[in-house]
Amino acid sequence: MSACTPTRHDRASRRTRPSPRRPPRLRPRIAGADVSASITVFLIAVPMALGLSLAVGAPLEAGLVAAAVGGIVAGLFGGAPLQVSGPSAGLTVVTAELIQIYGWRTTCAITIGAGLLQILLGTLRVARNALAVSPAIVHGTLAGIGVAIALAQLHIMLGGSPQSSVVANALALPGQLAVIGGAAPLIGALTVAVVLLWPRLPGRAGRTARRIPAALASVVIATAVAAVAAPGLARVDLPSWRSHAFPELPHGPVLALATAVFTVMLVAGLESLLAAVAVDRLAADRAGEPVKPPSPAIGSATAVPPQRSDLDRELRGQGVANTLSGLLGGLPVAGGVVRGSANVRAGATGRASSVLHGIWVLLAAALLVTVFEWIPLAALAALVMVVGVQMVSFAHIRNVHRHREFPVYAATVAGVIGFGALTGVALGVAVAVVVSLRRLGRTKITVSEQDGRHVVIVRGQLTFLSVPRLTRALGQLPPGADATVELDGSFMDHAAYEAIQTWRGARIAQGGSVAFTGRSGDSIALAGRSDGGVDLPGRPGDATSAPTAAAPHSCCRPWTPWRNHHCHDRPTEPTHGTNTTSTSTSTSTSSLTEAVIATPGSAPDTTRPEGTHRLRSGLSSFQRNTAPLVRDELARLASEGQSPSQLFITCADSRLVTSMITASGPGDLFTVRNVGNLVPPPDALPTGTPPTDAPATHTAPATSGDDSVAAAIEYAVEVLRVESITVCGHSGCGAMQALLRGEPETGPDTPRTPLWRWLRHGLPSLERMASRRHSWARISGRLPADEVEQLCLTNVVQQLEHLRAHEAVARRLAEGTLQLHGMYFHVGEAQAYLLTEGAGSGTGHDEVFDRVGTEEPEPAATRPATCTTA
Repeated sequence: MSACTPTRHDRASRRTRPSPRRPPRLRPRIAGADVSASITVFLIAVPMALGLSLAVGAPLEAGLVAAAVGGIVAGLFGGAPLQVSGPSAGLTVVTAELIQIYGWRTTCAITIGAGLLQILLGTLRVARNALAVSPAIVHGTLAGIGVAIALAQLHIMLGGSPQSSVVANALALPGQLAVIGGAAPLIGALTVAVVLLWPRLPGRAGRTARRIPAALASVVIATAVAAVAAPGLARVDLPSWRSHAFPELPHGPVLALATAVFTVMLVAGLESLLAAVAVDRLAADRAGEPVKPPSPAIGSATAVPPQRSDLDRELRGQGVANTLSGLLGGLPVAGGVVRGSANVRAGATGRASSVLHGIWVLLAAALLVTVFEWIPLAALAALVMVVGVQMVSFAHIRNVHRHREFPVYAATVAGVIGFGALTGVALGVAVAVVVSLRRLGRTKITVSEQDGRHVVIVRGQLTFLSVPRLTRALGQLPPGADATVELDGSFMDHAAYEAIQTWRGARIAQGGSVAFTGRSGDSIALAGRSDGGVDLPGRPGDATSAPTAAAPHSCCRPWTPWRNHHCHDRPTEPTHGTNTTSTSTSTSTSSLTEAVIATPGSAPDTTRPEGTHRLRSGLSSFQRNTAPLVRDELARLASEGQSPSQLFITCADSRLVTSMITASGPGDLFTVRNVGNLVPPPDALPTGTPPTDAPATHTAPATSGDDSVAAAIEYAVEVLRVESITVCGHSGCGAMQALLRGEPETGPDTPRTPLWRWLRHGLPSLERMASRRHSWARISGRLPADEVEQLCLTNVVQQLEHLRAHEAVARRLAEGTLQLHGMYFHVGEAQAYLLTEGAGSGTGHDEVFDRVGTEEPEPAATRPATCTTA
């Protein structure tokens, strides 16, 4: 059994089994955070459900049924505890077309069929395979649907009626704009303005107001204005529940009905699975930890760690929800990123939040019918139109363009707009296949001569499509000459392998020599696989590839074996009384002490905590694998002393590996890490010093805790004479989240905790973000994703100001011998951003962080290149 897989022993399980007199709790407790998060999601879900019902032409109560069923049923049976399901914006065009062709009751039957098909596919465990669809196709499908939604709802917002197709809506739009009039466009414009501006309200009052969801605020404001200024405006008309329509046996061609069922299943399933993955990432960013396997404590009262969703269970849960929604006369159900992200940001800890949100929707549908009937139809249409526009994400467009998949994206969008969702997906798949085949056949082969040796460089994948050109290039080499073949790709199929081996045998028989190398110059051996293909060493930095033969060390080699580096650290024997599936990297002080004083090379003691084993295992791995490679370099540094060129001030977050993201080695960085990458200004009070107006109970002996950072700055600037100082922030910073939440309420006799005495140095960053005297820091090409990212960026700029206030730094800046840099690292994207030179040097106000690309910068002419053995 692999060391990565925890084992379970019957004896241990018997010893840890609960006593019969204390049976396990069958009903999970509900955390207070789940209750508040459920209310937040409920306030978003109700107007969205009504708006989507209006958009597809279904009975308005059908959206409420879908929201309640999606929340309760998918919340209970789904595999993504933090995802919230309900009516799907991605299914709007499909559902509207089905209602127009078959009627509402047959559409409900189609929804039941799609749900049953989802249950079947989830049982067959194919959910993970669904994510193999190119993201360009998925995002293109959602973008095309978003365009269709926006055009249709724009007609309603302008006081007209939508046409039967996207093209017809686009052609009829000029005529609709020519006859615009009445109060409906004004109410719609007001709704759009509130939706867009509400999250950007400035100041303390704005932060308080932003606790109300923008969707709810826009509908409430539009409803209030319409009640006063336009009492005759068309409003929501909820029919009596006694006349609610239920499904009927479908009527129509069997093939067409089967296609409709498959289309609903495909769009709803893909949207739910992608939303589940996105919600996992949001939960991991919130907790500041990598995503972990599902925990058995789901729904408990304590906060649970971020979990990786069980996608097969999620697909089955969505199928059950769709089946029940169709039976009750509701819209198709799918998981949504909008509801799920709101749930995560509201602090939800488990599936109780989704279930409670569904219960609130159910109660509202029964008790608040009169309130709903005050909502103007123009406001709902405007709200759904904004959702449709937001489905066309420019970030997704940039991403697919960067990966050279824009033709696939464009073809999918055009297909969805012109012919429907299923045809658009099929067209996108066809274009993706053509693009992939073109890339496989687009192998660049060059032949040159270097120092009397012929060099053949092959860039790209070697498949049967490139065999003719490969054999032609190899045939150009003189008989008996020495040759080197550099393979820069990741795969070679059997046809190419046979061609190269045949040529190699003939070359050796003629008295020549043949060497195969990778792009970095490492020697490789061509070892065939069982399927006939050959894996080649990937590009530098590819963690999944490695030479098949022992290769000489290459200079300045990037981090290659880093992925899943903790796999070998997990003990195979479970510690009694502990959770063997835990992946926590924290260790107690006593565990660390025991590990450090233990005799190196001794057998691990399985009775000790897992943290002790992990430290010992890591140290042993270093001594065995890494120490022989770096011993000479570290010996040189030990004899010569350190002379780093940079002072790097960053957060203590465990996800920031400074040497990895800066491609540096021993002796390059003088690093200072603290909570929140804060730089206390030189006039700040020591950590333990109470303010002058503090009560006597706050009295504590003055310490020099804040001087630690100042001492490092002084030493780096004055003694080490570093050339630059970098302040590096990162996404999802827990310190910035704590500052936004504010200090917990304490009594007058309760002293501040050490954490909050330290975080007070981040308060100027919070004030700077709220101030109107400073422009918002932003990332080039887009605004920050949320207020946490906004504060992370602003904090870097503010800490640079604190840094310039230090005397040693100010003097070196005046001399022109020191540079300051601001940096932001997005953990989830593995992307670095640098503050523009004007803002970083204090000479400008353009606080923009520019993306760092993959191109190689020009080396400095005044500084010789160095190579560090690692």
